[in-house]
Amino acid sequence: MTDHYDAIVVGGRAAGAATAMLLARGGLRVLVIEATRRGTDTLSTHALMRGGVLQLHRWGLLETVTASGTPAIVATEFGYGDDVETVDIRSADGVSALFAPRRTVLDTLLQDAARASGAEIRSPAIVTDLLTERGRVYGVEGIVRSTGAPFRATATLTIGADGRGSMVARTVDAQFLRRGAASGGIVYGYFPGLGRDRYRWAYGSGVAAGVVPTGDGLACVWAGTSAARFDTLRSRGLESTFRLLLAEAAPRVARSIAAASSAGALRGFPGAPGHLRACAGPGWALVGDAAYYKDPITAHGITDALRDAELLARAVLDAPHGGRSQADALLGYQNTRDRLSTELFDITERIAGYRWSLAELRGHLRVLSQAMRPEVDALLHLDTPDEHALLAG
Repeated sequence: MTDHYDAIVVGGRAAGAATAMLLARGGLRVLVIEATRRGTDTLSTHALMRGGVLQLHRWGLLETVTASGTPAIVATEFGYGDDVETVDIRSADGVSALFAPRRTVLDTLLQDAARASGAEIRSPAIVTDLLTERGRVYGVEGIVRSTGAPFRATATLTIGADGRGSMVARTVDAQFLRRGAASGGIVYGYFPGLGRDRYRWAYGSGVAAGVVPTGDGLACVWAGTSAARFDTLRSRGLESTFRLLLAEAAPRVARSIAAASSAGALRGFPGAPGHLRACAGPGWALVGDAAYYKDPITAHGITDALRDAELLARAVLDAPHGGRSQADALLGYQNTRDRLSTELFDITERIAGYRWSLAELRGHLRVLSQAMRPEVDALLHLDTPDEHALLAG
């Protein structure tokens, strides 16, 4: 049997679950296919920037994050060697603090919200192929992982939210609009006993580190360097690599957890260049890292995902029945995504290269902060009568 939907979302993490929730809230019949079981963890930078927190607030989900025990972040600390600057989080736009929920919390609450809105979530299940006819995607084939049972589903639109190595993007041969060259490797773990009210970013010559308070009384502590150096160091093992890089970038943090073990295994990521792909075509669309991926050093990936989930969902709801009107709406989604992303992509590329002096890095981070403002303005205006004019730029 073949079930038909208005939209099939391949991938049910932050970008996919949020997109499905919004489409289902808009009255569409939506299927989400997620490869992992509910509540499983994944590699993540954790930290939400203002745009991401704003989205959870607008969607009525922020209270669930705070109820989970995720602490409120009221300041951000920047350490440039021995020089430390602290920036308070200003209260504005319905946001008075930032948050960094574990993905076990964030992805689960978004999936639950999607299901409560009427979306069907098939998990754990994998998509093995896209259904195509005359160059147009019209659905998927897949397997339910627990039973091995095959399934087939058709849809007006198939959305790839299946991450940086997206099968959907590869299958439709989504064009790369931008490809980065710089990347960094990072290693992180979770440690108790660290401050709970601020993000702490620290930088040294060719190294960076951070402390990101999250749930269960723990903070995610990460350290990173260029991908080339990381590749050399990790032959010593993640523990040695972590301790060495943390001591170089944030010696006070390193001393404070010198005798502590990570709650769970350390996790490493060797780095990968960023990309910006075309995010729509005949019968398909992309969202999240499948469409737009940046090096994690600027900790903006989840915020991007929540922003673009709504931009895509609104485009689909404007023209849910396919055809030329949907193609035009999806082109508008891509144009808005590009307008809000290009400067963030470019400044992340400069930071991720680790070829800066600390003085140069301060300037880069100021540019990064300024580049975040247009997306907040765009999100704030989504519910105003002039939203289409604003999004068109």
